[in-house]
Amino acid sequence: MNLEQADGVAVAAAVREGKVSAVEVTKAALQRIAARDNQFNCFTTVTAETALADAERIDREIAQGKNPGCLAGVPFAVKNLFDIAGLTTLAGAKINAQNPPATQDATAVAKLKQAGAVLVGALNMDEYAYGFVTENFHYGTTHNPHDLKRIAGGSSGGSAAAIAANLVPLTLGSDTNGSIRVPAALCGVYGLKPTYGRLSRAGVALFSSSLDHIGSFARSVRDIATAFDVLQGEDDRDPVCTKRPPQPCLPLLNQDITDLRIAIAGDYFTKGASPEALEAVQKVADALGVTQYVTIPEAHRARAAAFVITACEGANLHLEKLRSPKAAPAGASRSQDFDPATRDRFLAGALIPSIWYIQAQRFRRWYRQKVREIFQNVDVILAPTTPISAPFLGQETMILDGEEILVRPHLGLFTQPLSFIGLPVLSVPIVRPNALPLGIQLIAAPYNEALILRVASVLEAKGVLCV
Repeated sequence: MNLEQADGVAVAAAVREGKVSAVEVTKAALQRIAARDNQFNCFTTVTAETALADAERIDREIAQGKNPGCLAGVPFAVKNLFDIAGLTTLAGAKINAQNPPATQDATAVAKLKQAGAVLVGALNMDEYAYGFVTENFHYGTTHNPHDLKRIAGGSSGGSAAAIAANLVPLTLGSDTNGSIRVPAALCGVYGLKPTYGRLSRAGVALFSSSLDHIGSFARSVRDIATAFDVLQGEDDRDPVCTKRPPQPCLPLLNQDITDLRIAIAGDYFTKGASPEALEAVQKVADALGVTQYVTIPEAHRARAAAFVITACEGANLHLEKLRSPKAAPAGASRSQDFDPATRDRFLAGALIPSIWYIQAQRFRRWYRQKVREIFQNVDVILAPTTPISAPFLGQETMILDGEEILVRPHLGLFTQPLSFIGLPVLSVPIVRPNALPLGIQLIAAPYNEALILRVASVLEAKGVLCV
């Protein structure tokens, strides 16, 4: 089999059936990373020694007639804000490089390993997950595999690019305001942000606790569904992790979806998009026979409130290190060791009046109820993931609706109003011959990941989606 092109489910089946060994699969992935990642800068750490040891263990279990798991021998990598036992968790920051190594794996990492997946390394990201570009001041820029002169998106840029470059079939990332969905769209891969609290964040360096999610990237819907099924389940180490019973999604793929009520997000989600992004939405709508539009009210205010909450919570986490050397206790200030762009945004967040934060949280409750009412009449909503395809490296502005606006904050134009209230969203990649990828968000009510995965599997089967 072609180990570079195969998805994780196919690799795991081949390993379990003895058609290829886990060691062979792991060595092939490590060779691809060594030979090609210098072009992309996806990886900040490669865990070759432990990966090969894990692969050897899996092969021994298979030889003994044991089942090592549904992801047997599948190479995976994680955004470098996930704890990996024995490694220092960077979270994209120079400051963290001096921290002691993690003593145990993040829950998500441990669960994938328990399912037989083989961890091959940690991936580049925006510092402290505050950004949409992965142009990291300390660890370098991650390049888009479709055009090395363009960004991969962020903050989980290394996670998305590693999939698009065929370095590994499965990666993990985090999403606060769009940090899974934006790079998934710009790199042309699948990126799932589940319901807030659905997957454990234990062992993950948080950015904005009331908004942070973890999720996965892959090249197929069944890989996304498989990883989601493995990662579900309550976890006492994460106080916001739901105690709702796991809901297996993989068996539900490729089911008929004629019973689902699907609509297109109008108004706010059409005004700021490029013509290409709107054409991509229409392509998906046509494939599904969807003509109905819905309006998500006050989406622009939801985005503004998300900005306030993100800035306040993020700044609060790093307040001591942000203080000037004169104002901080001896040795506490690390203000000069931040990425300048991150530092300035954190400092701005520290100056936001507390009443703004309180008002944003009040609005959040109102907005959640209004969106809940929409989902009484609709099951899945379609919307662009990003307003444009991948910008150039270092590009500071873009033109939308005839107005020149900043790239960094506005790549999350269509993702922030949805993560603001923790909705499950899958960004799916759109076929664009001789053009850069775009993504479409499939959005559902909380805990309805199965619905969006069903829709995605039908689109995949129709050939509308491609990676």
